[in-house]
Amino acid sequence: MSEEQNINQLPIDWKWVKLGDVCQKVESVKRKEKKDDEEFFYLDIGGIDNTINKIVSHKSYKWKEAPSRAQQIIFKNDILFSTVRTYMKNIAVVEDKIYNGQIASSGFCVLRSNNNFVDSKFIFYYTLSQKFIQPLNELQTGSSYPAVRDKDVFVQPFPLSPKPIQQAIVSKIEELFSELDKGIEQLKTAQQQLKTYRQSVLKWAFEGRLTNENVNDGELPEGWVIKSIDEVANVGTGATPLKSKSEYYGGNISWVTSGALNEEYVREATDFVTEKAVKETNLTVYSKHTLLVAMYGEGKTRGKCSELLIEACTNQAIAAIYFDEQQIQVKPYLKYFLLKNYIDVRKKSSGGVQPNLNLGIIKKLQFPFPPLEEQNKIVQEIESRLSVADKMEESITQSLQHAEALRQSILKKAFEGRLV
Repeated sequence: MSEEQNINQLPIDWKWVKLGDVCQKVESVKRKEKKDDEEFFYLDIGGIDNTINKIVSHKSYKWKEAPSRAQQIIFKNDILFSTVRTYMKNIAVVEDKIYNGQIASSGFCVLRSNNNFVDSKFIFYYTLSQKFIQPLNELQTGSSYPAVRDKDVFVQPFPLSPKPIQQAIVSKIEELFSELDKGIEQLKTAQQQLKTYRQSVLKWAFEGRLTNENVNDGELPEGWVIKSIDEVANVGTGATPLKSKSEYYGGNISWVTSGALNEEYVREATDFVTEKAVKETNLTVYSKHTLLVAMYGEGKTRGKCSELLIEACTNQAIAAIYFDEQQIQVKPYLKYFLLKNYIDVRKKSSGGVQPNLNLGIIKKLQFPFPPLEEQNKIVQEIESRLSVADKMEESITQSLQHAEALRQSILKKAFEGRLV
């Protein structure tokens, strides 16, 4: 028997069918028949927590305001299978009867079991298995919005067993997953505690509590002062050379935009510009270890701080904090301050509909400034404590990966008929 035959071998009273063969047709909404002011619950992909595969939220709409993707009528026990980025496993069972007759996004393939043949939970657990997901991952099309079609889902092979066996398998899966989920919950609690600990370490650092035994609340330790960034460093920015001038691009000088600042370090250029561009647009090539702060950008980018690990120019959305030889020793301490106070820096944005930071705000940002020798000790303490936290985080991540592998192992055995 070949390996492929072995993989597809089922117990004697099982058989392979197409998933669509054991599902009922789902009714689409006839929007022209709906009253504009009629309200309904709307379930979209964002309402599913794919770590627990449950519906955690919904939206309420009137038909006159409803998104065009509000197209499918759903009922209790339906399975919502996201056809977008299938590897994300945004899959959930409709368990609450409040969703009976409500509406789901067309981004879902709605799987409604034919109860004469199959238990809905049996379908649900099979859709979580890599054996079901992987072929669909390979069928996805589209770069920015990779997806499969409903018919791609319905033609997938499905291992159909007698219904009493299905129910026994579902019961066993849920028993094993219950124990597994308890362990995962503990690991995630530990992850959250580590996150809180990291925040506490940085908070203590800039209150002086890592290097001083007795610090009164709201008071700076002896020898500390308040300084602004422009008192200890230089602050500049950049520009975006005209895209219409081809002679400005394709050179060997790295150029970075604010989108690159979502990580702690900037290791790669966003684009490359020429010496002509640098000269004619007054760009500055900043040295390695310059600190970059996003003054504006999409999502949560604004206020983010990153450290350059390459020489590069920036666009005008970035404040570059750079140091001369006398100032450079301040850099590690200031970097941790900016990382810790990302939210506070972000709140200093000004403007109307889309508030932004500016060079004046960055230059005048104030921070507690201890003597240089104490700054060095604080940085050492921060790095030592965060290093321990990082190792614990790595261990937790490995345990979570092991838990997911175990979950997949349970599912594999279940749908090969080896679990009960």
